[in-house]
Amino acid sequence: MEYAIIAAGEGSRLKEEGHTLPKPLLPLFGIPMIERLIGIFASQYAKRIHIIVNSQSQELIDFLQEHDFKVPIVLYVKDTESSLHSLYELVKVNPQWNAICVTTTDTVFSERDFIDYLNAFTYHPRVDAYMGVTSFVDDESPLYVGVNEYMEVEIFADSNTGEMTHVSGGIYGLRRKALDCVADSVASGNTRMRNYQRYLLEQQLEVRAHRFGKIVDVDHLKDRDAAEVFLAEIGEKPIQY
Repeated sequence: MEYAIIAAGEGSRLKEEGHTLPKPLLPLFGIPMIERLIGIFASQYAKRIHIIVNSQSQELIDFLQEHDFKVPIVLYVKDTESSLHSLYELVKVNPQWNAICVTTTDTVFSERDFIDYLNAFTYHPRVDAYMGVTSFVDDESPLYVGVNEYMEVEIFADSNTGEMTHVSGGIYGLRRKALDCVADSVASGNTRMRNYQRYLLEQQLEVRAHRFGKIVDVDHLKDRDAAEVFLAEIGEKPIQY
């Protein structure tokens, strides 16, 4: 299993609210969000962690190059137009990958839930894509996920029909067939991660969802506050080295 973090966004909404550092360096209990993710991945025996950042985030680049995370960081500096294009760049230079867990940098979840997710992904080796979902909806533009009784994904929707109780949490487990679809999805004109997920269904791949108790998407300073409250409620704080 490879691990990757997409951290190439601009974090424009946080900048408008006065956060001057790159978004991945926004602290939770004093520890940058990206360091928390690295710590969680490292605790699950990651041999290395692939991270893609944009060229304008020099403070982030310096942090990742100079900090000792006790696990190798493979850093990619590339300006991309979307999370999907960031994923495309990662997959393009790593054709040997057979399975990867990739997250966005601003997703905050329980470490215990993540361990359950990884175990379930491993337990279902024939599933092409395993998506982390949550019933906690507090996103400006949520992607609703419609599933059947077996948690097989039937639809990804921009709006809720009234029957969907889960939204995407920015956590993706991808195997070879799903990874092969990344380039094809981009070539077909898709420019958003959610359209790539729809493309997986169009290609009739087996896509399943895994419930997390709660996932907080951090786009604003108020989301940082909500994430810290959530972590305090479940008795978790960012891993420190």
